[in-house]
Amino acid sequence: MTKYGLMASFKCSGSWRTGWCASASKSVLSNHALKSLAPTLCLAGVMTYALADELRNFVAGVFIPQYHFPYAVALCFAQVLITLLVLNLLHVLDVVPLKRYSRSLGEKVLVPSIGISTHAVLAMWAKANSSHISLFSLTQPLLPIATVAFSFCQKLASPPSLVVPISILSGTSLLVTACRGLSDVEPLEYMYAPLALILHSLSLTWLAKVSEAERRNSPDAQASVFDIYYVQLVNQSCLLGLLWLLHPDSPRQVLGHGSWRSLLFHGYLLAILLLGMALNFLVGALALRVSPLAAALLHSARPLVQPFLLLL
Repeated sequence: MTKYGLMASFKCSGSWRTGWCASASKSVLSNHALKSLAPTLCLAGVMTYALADELRNFVAGVFIPQYHFPYAVALCFAQVLITLLVLNLLHVLDVVPLKRYSRSLGEKVLVPSIGISTHAVLAMWAKANSSHISLFSLTQPLLPIATVAFSFCQKLASPPSLVVPISILSGTSLLVTACRGLSDVEPLEYMYAPLALILHSLSLTWLAKVSEAERRNSPDAQASVFDIYYVQLVNQSCLLGLLWLLHPDSPRQVLGHGSWRSLLFHGYLLAILLLGMALNFLVGALALRVSPLAAALLHSARPLVQPFLLLL
């Protein structure tokens, strides 16, 4: 190589190093900026989730009594089908990579599929049959505590510094809600509310356990968050579909009682299903990617904070 060639290669390598250093410094600065903005972004995300949850409850509170549509199993089944449709559409558009349904992975997430399906039906039943302040709203602040307990049983890491503050916050929120008084409580709520709490917390920790086990696999055999969530949805669709066929509110009865010619009926129904789809995905993705405690805190953020806001 000639002298000029060596000088040119040195200049190129120097310019490459300069460009690489500049890009590296920019990425470091952006990471520092993101870290400084992380609390604000988390607070904005929690507030957005709480507002969307409040909107869904409001729409369900108007839609169910107005159109006499208290069919919890049918609504949950339709929501799962819409979520599957959206995920498959995003996969076709090359937005979300999805693997085919895996039988082994389906067996691993069978327990959370049953738990989440049962919890969804019970929560929808509570919206259709209970008052604003019910046993379900009373037990919701206990979800983080129950999740920490199940995480300890399944040997999942939970930040010990957060356990005591969360326990105090959950207990105080429970006392404030109870002091406001409960309206007429359905007898079945005494069984359904604790059962929904246990199943939801168990499902979140089980999903986190499955995700943790998948991350230990090789990259080729590793299932992503979307893969695990997709397999869980397929299980849920089978379970809820079978439950709907066996339920006294049969598909013929549900389809016969709907005001299907009303555009307002379709608007309310789509709002409930789409909001529920987005909220459930956020909770499930957070349990799979971050921790079950973070998912439980996000899901119970509104019932945790709302009693204190009402005291102001």
